[in-house]
Amino acid sequence: MKRASTNSGGGFPKGGGSEWEGPNGGREGRAPAPPVVKWSHAEAMKKKPKIGVQAAAVGDGGAGGGGEVGGDNKVEGEMYDWRWTEAVSPEILALILRGRLPADEIARGPAAVCRAWREAAASPDMWGDVDIEAWCRRVNSRVKADAVVRRIVARAQGTLRRLSAYRVGDPALAYLASSGKLLNVLQIPMSEISDQAVEKYAECFPALSVLDISNCLKITSRGIEAIGRHCKSLVQLKRNMPPPPPPQGNKAAPIVVEDEALAVANTMPMLKRLELPYGLFSDIGLDAILTKCPLLCTLDILGSLNVRLDGDIEDRCCALESFREPWDPEYAQYSSSGGDYEYDDADSDD
Repeated sequence: MKRASTNSGGGFPKGGGSEWEGPNGGREGRAPAPPVVKWSHAEAMKKKPKIGVQAAAVGDGGAGGGGEVGGDNKVEGEMYDWRWTEAVSPEILALILRGRLPADEIARGPAAVCRAWREAAASPDMWGDVDIEAWCRRVNSRVKADAVVRRIVARAQGTLRRLSAYRVGDPALAYLASSGKLLNVLQIPMSEISDQAVEKYAECFPALSVLDISNCLKITSRGIEAIGRHCKSLVQLKRNMPPPPPPQGNKAAPIVVEDEALAVANTMPMLKRLELPYGLFSDIGLDAILTKCPLLCTLDILGSLNVRLDGDIEDRCCALESFREPWDPEYAQYSSSGGDYEYDDADSDD
Protein backbone atom coordinates (compact mmCIF):
# COMPACT_ATOMS: atom_id res chain seq x y z
CA MET A 1 0.00 0.00 0.00
CA LYS A 2 1.38 3.39 -0.95
CA ARG A 3 1.39 6.04 1.70
CA ALA A 4 -0.17 9.34 0.71
CA SER A 5 2.52 11.87 -0.10
CA THR A 6 2.81 14.80 2.29
CA ASN A 7 2.50 18.36 1.12
CA SER A 8 5.83 20.08 0.64
CA GLY A 9 4.34 23.57 0.54
CA GLY A 10 4.17 24.11 4.30
CA GLY A 11 0.41 23.72 4.44
CA PHE A 12 -0.66 25.10 1.06
CA PRO A 13 -2.01 22.41 -1.29
CA LYS A 14 -0.30 21.85 -4.58
CA GLY A 15 -1.66 22.97 -7.91
CA GLY A 16 -2.51 26.37 -9.32
CA GLY A 17 -5.62 28.36 -9.77
CA SER A 18 -8.87 26.74 -8.72
CA GLU A 19 -7.41 23.24 -8.45
CA TRP A 20 -6.57 23.43 -4.74
CA GLU A 21 -8.29 20.65 -2.85
CA GLY A 22 -9.01 19.97 0.76
CA PRO A 23 -7.26 17.27 2.77
CA ASN A 24 -9.80 14.62 1.66
CA GLY A 25 -10.16 15.77 -1.95
CA GLY A 26 -9.46 13.13 -4.56
CA ARG A 27 -8.84 10.21 -2.16
CA GLU A 28 -10.36 6.82 -2.81
CA GLY A 29 -12.09 4.59 -0.28
CA ARG A 30 -14.35 7.25 1.22
CA ALA A 31 -18.03 7.76 0.55
CA PRO A 32 -18.73 10.94 -1.41
CA ALA A 33 -20.47 13.71 0.45
CA PRO A 34 -24.22 13.83 -0.14
CA PRO A 35 -25.27 16.52 -2.61
CA VAL A 36 -26.42 19.74 -1.01
CA VAL A 37 -29.13 21.69 -2.75
CA LYS A 38 -28.03 25.29 -3.23
CA TRP A 39 -30.64 28.00 -3.05
CA SER A 40 -30.45 31.72 -3.47
CA HIS A 41 -31.22 33.87 -0.45
CA ALA A 42 -34.84 34.47 -1.55
CA GLU A 43 -35.41 30.82 -2.45
CA ALA A 44 -33.94 29.64 0.84
CA MET A 45 -36.25 31.90 2.78
CA LYS A 46 -39.23 30.51 0.85
CA LYS A 47 -38.12 26.90 1.16
CA LYS A 48 -37.42 27.07 4.88
CA PRO A 49 -40.43 25.32 6.42
CA LYS A 50 -42.65 27.21 8.81
CA ILE A 51 -43.84 24.26 10.85
CA GLY A 52 -46.35 26.04 13.04
CA VAL A 53 -48.26 27.78 10.22
CA GLN A 54 -48.27 24.83 7.85
CA ALA A 55 -49.34 22.37 10.53
CA ALA A 56 -52.23 24.62 11.50
CA ALA A 57 -53.34 25.05 7.89
CA VAL A 58 -53.26 21.32 7.22
CA GLY A 59 -54.87 20.41 10.49
CA ASP A 60 -57.82 22.75 10.02
CA GLY A 61 -58.83 21.10 6.75
CA GLY A 62 -60.86 24.08 5.57
CA ALA A 63 -63.97 25.66 7.05
CA GLY A 64 -65.40 22.36 8.20
CA GLY A 65 -62.61 21.89 10.68
CA GLY A 66 -61.91 18.35 9.59
CA GLY A 67 -58.22 17.70 9.18
CA GLU A 68 -56.73 15.60 6.42
CA VAL A 69 -55.51 12.14 7.32
CA GLY A 70 -52.19 12.61 5.51
CA GLY A 71 -51.56 16.14 6.73
CA ASP A 72 -48.58 15.34 8.96
CA ASN A 73 -46.89 13.38 6.19
CA LYS A 74 -47.22 16.34 3.86
CA VAL A 75 -45.47 18.65 6.31
CA GLU A 76 -42.75 16.08 6.90
CA GLY A 77 -42.21 15.73 3.16
CA GLU A 78 -41.55 19.43 2.83
CA MET A 79 -38.80 19.34 5.44
CA TYR A 80 -35.23 19.24 4.23
CA ASP A 81 -31.73 19.79 5.61
CA TRP A 82 -31.53 23.59 5.56
CA ARG A 83 -28.22 25.33 6.33
CA TRP A 84 -27.66 28.97 6.96
CA THR A 85 -24.78 28.98 4.49
CA GLU A 86 -27.27 28.31 1.70
CA ALA A 87 -28.84 31.70 2.29
CA VAL A 88 -25.50 33.56 2.29
CA SER A 89 -23.81 34.57 -0.92
CA PRO A 90 -20.26 33.29 -1.51
CA GLU A 91 -18.98 36.87 -1.33
CA ILE A 92 -20.35 37.41 2.19
CA LEU A 93 -19.17 33.99 3.34
CA ALA A 94 -15.72 34.74 1.93
CA LEU A 95 -15.55 37.92 4.03
CA ILE A 96 -16.51 35.94 7.14
CA LEU A 97 -13.91 33.25 6.58
CA ARG A 98 -11.18 35.72 5.63
CA GLY A 99 -11.68 37.65 8.85
CA ARG A 100 -11.31 34.55 11.03
CA LEU A 101 -8.79 32.26 9.33
CA PRO A 102 -5.28 32.79 7.93
CA ALA A 103 -4.73 32.24 4.23
CA ASP A 104 -3.00 28.86 4.56
CA GLU A 105 -5.88 27.43 6.61
CA ILE A 106 -8.45 28.81 4.18
CA ALA A 107 -6.66 26.97 1.37
CA ARG A 108 -6.92 23.66 3.23
CA GLY A 109 -9.82 23.49 5.66
CA PRO A 110 -13.03 25.24 4.55
CA ALA A 111 -13.08 23.51 1.17
CA ALA A 112 -13.70 20.18 2.94
CA VAL A 113 -16.64 21.37 5.05
CA CYS A 114 -19.42 21.73 2.51
CA ARG A 115 -20.18 22.94 -0.97
CA ALA A 116 -20.94 26.51 0.11
CA TRP A 117 -17.63 26.82 1.96
CA ARG A 118 -15.78 25.25 -0.95
CA GLU A 119 -17.24 27.80 -3.34
CA ALA A 120 -16.43 30.63 -0.94
CA ALA A 121 -12.82 29.45 -0.60
CA ALA A 122 -12.51 29.41 -4.39
CA SER A 123 -14.14 32.81 -4.82
CA PRO A 124 -11.88 35.66 -5.99
CA ASP A 125 -13.30 37.80 -3.17
CA MET A 126 -11.49 35.55 -0.71
CA TRP A 127 -8.12 36.40 -2.21
CA GLY A 128 -8.34 40.16 -2.64
CA ASP A 129 -6.58 40.86 0.68
CA VAL A 130 -3.98 38.23 1.60
CA ASP A 131 -1.44 38.12 4.43
CA ILE A 132 0.97 35.18 4.22
CA GLU A 133 3.94 36.81 5.94
CA ALA A 134 3.69 34.58 9.03
CA TRP A 135 3.46 31.46 6.85
CA CYS A 136 6.45 32.57 4.75
CA ARG A 137 8.50 33.19 7.88
CA ARG A 138 7.58 29.77 9.22
CA VAL A 139 8.46 27.97 5.98
CA ASN A 140 11.47 30.23 5.26
CA SER A 141 11.82 29.12 1.64
CA ARG A 142 11.89 31.54 -1.28
CA VAL A 143 10.90 28.85 -3.79
CA LYS A 144 7.82 27.84 -1.80
CA ALA A 145 6.88 31.46 -1.18
CA ASP A 146 7.06 32.22 -4.91
CA ALA A 147 4.90 29.19 -5.68
CA VAL A 148 2.24 30.25 -3.18
CA VAL A 149 2.17 33.79 -4.59
CA ARG A 150 1.53 32.27 -8.02
CA ARG A 151 -1.45 30.32 -6.67
CA ILE A 152 -2.83 33.37 -4.88
CA VAL A 153 -2.63 35.42 -8.07
CA ALA A 154 -4.42 32.67 -9.98
CA ARG A 155 -7.22 32.46 -7.43
CA ALA A 156 -7.63 36.24 -7.13
CA GLN A 157 -8.30 36.53 -10.88
CA GLY A 158 -7.19 40.13 -11.08
CA THR A 159 -8.85 41.30 -7.83
CA LEU A 160 -5.74 41.28 -5.61
CA ARG A 161 -5.55 44.57 -3.70
CA ARG A 162 -3.20 43.81 -0.80
CA LEU A 163 -0.43 41.27 -0.31
CA SER A 164 1.87 40.81 2.66
CA ALA A 165 4.62 38.26 2.12
CA TYR A 166 8.20 37.62 3.17
CA ARG A 167 11.33 36.58 1.33
CA VAL A 168 9.98 36.31 -2.19
CA GLY A 169 11.98 36.59 -5.40
CA ASP A 170 11.75 37.82 -8.96
CA PRO A 171 9.23 35.10 -10.00
CA ALA A 172 6.75 36.33 -7.39
CA LEU A 173 7.00 39.88 -8.69
CA ALA A 174 6.42 38.61 -12.21
CA TYR A 175 3.26 36.75 -11.11
CA LEU A 176 1.97 39.87 -9.35
CA ALA A 177 2.67 42.00 -12.41
CA SER A 178 0.40 39.82 -14.51
CA SER A 179 -2.64 41.01 -12.52
CA GLY A 180 -1.42 43.93 -10.43
CA LYS A 181 -3.51 46.78 -11.80
CA LEU A 182 -5.62 46.89 -8.62
CA LEU A 183 -2.80 46.23 -6.15
CA ASN A 184 -2.72 48.98 -3.51
CA VAL A 185 -0.53 47.55 -0.75
CA LEU A 186 2.57 45.43 -1.27
CA GLN A 187 4.64 44.39 1.75
CA ILE A 188 7.59 42.15 0.87
CA PRO A 189 10.39 42.67 3.45
CA MET A 190 13.58 40.59 3.26
CA SER A 191 12.85 39.71 -0.35
CA GLU A 192 15.45 38.80 -2.97
CA ILE A 193 13.99 40.93 -5.74
CA SER A 194 16.53 42.54 -8.06
CA ASP A 195 16.72 45.94 -9.73
CA GLN A 196 16.21 44.31 -13.12
CA ALA A 197 12.87 42.81 -12.06
CA VAL A 198 11.73 46.09 -10.50
CA GLU A 199 12.60 48.07 -13.64
CA LYS A 200 10.77 45.51 -15.78
CA TYR A 201 7.55 45.20 -13.80
CA ALA A 202 7.15 48.51 -11.93
CA GLU A 203 4.87 49.87 -14.65
CA CYS A 204 2.37 47.08 -13.92
CA PHE A 205 1.43 48.57 -10.53
CA PRO A 206 -0.19 51.93 -11.31
CA ALA A 207 -2.44 51.87 -8.21
CA LEU A 208 0.28 51.03 -5.69
CA SER A 209 0.06 53.38 -2.69
CA VAL A 210 1.89 51.51 0.12
CA LEU A 211 5.18 49.69 -0.40
CA ASP A 212 7.46 47.92 2.07
CA ILE A 213 10.84 46.88 0.67
CA SER A 214 12.68 46.77 3.98
CA ASN A 215 15.93 44.80 3.97
CA CYS A 216 15.64 44.07 0.25
CA LEU A 217 19.38 44.29 -0.30
CA LYS A 218 19.25 43.63 -4.05
CA ILE A 219 17.14 46.73 -4.66
CA THR A 220 19.26 49.87 -5.03
CA SER A 221 18.62 53.43 -6.11
CA ARG A 222 17.89 52.13 -9.64
CA GLY A 223 14.93 50.12 -8.44
CA ILE A 224 13.68 52.91 -6.19
CA GLU A 225 13.82 55.36 -9.07
CA ALA A 226 11.85 52.94 -11.29
CA ILE A 227 9.21 52.56 -8.58
CA GLY A 228 8.82 56.30 -8.19
CA ARG A 229 8.72 56.88 -11.93
CA HIS A 230 5.86 54.40 -12.54
CA CYS A 231 3.96 54.26 -9.23
CA LYS A 232 2.62 57.81 -9.11
CA SER A 233 0.08 57.02 -6.37
CA LEU A 234 2.69 55.99 -3.80
CA VAL A 235 2.09 57.71 -0.45
CA GLN A 236 3.98 55.43 1.94
CA LEU A 237 7.41 53.86 1.55
CA LYS A 238 9.18 51.64 4.09
CA ARG A 239 12.86 51.12 3.47
CA ASN A 240 14.32 49.83 6.75
CA MET A 241 17.87 48.64 6.26
CA PRO A 242 20.33 46.78 8.51
CA PRO A 243 22.84 48.92 10.42
CA PRO A 244 25.99 49.57 8.37
CA PRO A 245 29.32 48.23 9.60
CA PRO A 246 31.22 50.70 11.79
CA PRO A 247 34.17 52.49 10.21
CA GLN A 248 37.50 50.81 10.84
CA GLY A 249 39.86 52.98 12.85
CA ASN A 250 39.37 56.34 14.50
CA LYS A 251 40.30 58.32 11.38
CA ALA A 252 38.20 56.31 8.93
CA ALA A 253 35.54 58.39 7.18
CA PRO A 254 31.94 57.13 7.27
CA ILE A 255 30.34 55.90 4.06
CA VAL A 256 27.99 58.50 2.58
CA VAL A 257 25.61 57.49 -0.23
CA GLU A 258 22.98 59.99 -1.36
CA ASP A 259 21.59 58.01 -4.31
CA GLU A 260 18.57 56.40 -2.64
CA ALA A 261 17.50 59.58 -0.83
CA LEU A 262 17.79 61.60 -4.04
CA ALA A 263 15.84 58.93 -5.97
CA VAL A 264 13.02 59.22 -3.43
CA ALA A 265 13.06 63.02 -3.57
CA ASN A 266 13.13 63.25 -7.36
CA THR A 267 10.44 60.66 -8.19
CA MET A 268 8.01 60.47 -5.24
CA PRO A 269 6.46 63.91 -4.67
CA MET A 270 3.21 62.46 -3.26
CA LEU A 271 4.83 60.73 -0.29
CA LYS A 272 3.20 61.27 3.10
CA ARG A 273 4.98 58.64 5.20
CA LEU A 274 8.61 57.68 4.74
CA GLU A 275 10.83 55.30 6.70
CA LEU A 276 14.56 55.29 5.94
CA PRO A 277 16.22 53.91 9.09
CA TYR A 278 19.97 53.32 8.87
CA GLY A 279 20.28 55.12 5.58
CA LEU A 280 23.69 56.24 4.37
CA PHE A 281 22.52 59.69 3.22
CA SER A 282 23.50 62.99 4.80
CA ASP A 283 21.89 66.41 5.17
CA ILE A 284 22.03 66.79 1.39
CA GLY A 285 19.68 63.88 0.74
CA LEU A 286 17.43 64.82 3.67
CA ASP A 287 17.14 68.42 2.48
CA ALA A 288 16.13 67.19 -0.99
CA ILE A 289 13.40 64.97 0.50
CA LEU A 290 12.00 67.80 2.64
CA THR A 291 12.02 70.17 -0.33
CA LYS A 292 10.54 67.92 -3.02
CA CYS A 293 8.03 65.98 -0.89
CA PRO A 294 5.75 68.78 0.37
CA LEU A 295 3.04 66.39 1.60
CA LEU A 296 5.38 64.52 3.93
CA CYS A 297 4.00 64.24 7.46
CA THR A 298 5.84 61.21 8.92
CA LEU A 299 9.60 60.67 8.70
CA ASP A 300 11.79 58.03 10.35
CA ILE A 301 15.56 58.26 9.89
CA LEU A 302 16.68 56.33 12.96
CA GLY A 303 20.30 55.26 12.74
CA SER A 304 21.13 57.51 9.78
CA LEU A 305 24.21 58.81 11.54
CA ASN A 306 25.51 60.80 8.57
CA VAL A 307 22.69 63.27 9.14
CA ARG A 308 23.67 66.28 11.27
CA LEU A 309 20.45 68.32 11.06
CA ASP A 310 22.40 71.51 10.40
CA GLY A 311 20.84 74.84 9.48
CA ASP A 312 17.06 74.86 9.31
CA ILE A 313 16.79 71.14 8.58
CA GLU A 314 16.10 70.30 12.22
CA ASP A 315 13.29 72.86 12.44
CA ARG A 316 11.72 71.55 9.22
CA CYS A 317 11.86 68.00 10.52
CA CYS A 318 10.37 68.92 13.88
CA ALA A 319 7.52 70.69 12.08
CA LEU A 320 6.31 67.33 10.73
CA GLU A 321 3.52 65.47 12.48
CA SER A 322 5.88 62.64 13.39
CA PHE A 323 9.67 62.70 13.24
CA ARG A 324 12.12 60.10 14.53
CA GLU A 325 15.61 61.52 14.69
CA PRO A 326 18.79 59.60 13.87
CA TRP A 327 19.74 59.16 17.51
CA ASP A 328 17.59 56.92 19.66
CA PRO A 329 16.29 59.02 22.59
CA GLU A 330 16.78 56.16 25.04
CA TYR A 331 20.37 55.69 23.95
CA ALA A 332 20.99 59.42 24.09
CA GLN A 333 19.59 59.54 27.62
CA TYR A 334 21.96 56.90 28.95
CA SER A 335 24.98 58.00 26.94
CA SER A 336 24.82 61.70 27.81
CA SER A 337 27.32 63.32 30.14
CA GLY A 338 27.38 66.02 32.78
CA GLY A 339 24.35 66.76 34.94
CA ASP A 340 22.22 64.04 33.31
CA TYR A 341 23.89 61.43 35.48
CA GLU A 342 22.67 60.84 39.03
CA TYR A 343 25.46 60.39 41.53
CA ASP A 344 25.02 59.30 45.13
CA ASP A 345 27.83 60.11 47.55
CA ALA A 346 26.62 57.45 49.92
CA ASP A 347 27.58 54.73 47.44
CA SER A 348 31.12 56.07 47.04
CA ASP A 349 34.06 54.16 48.49
CA ASP A 350 35.51 57.43 49.75
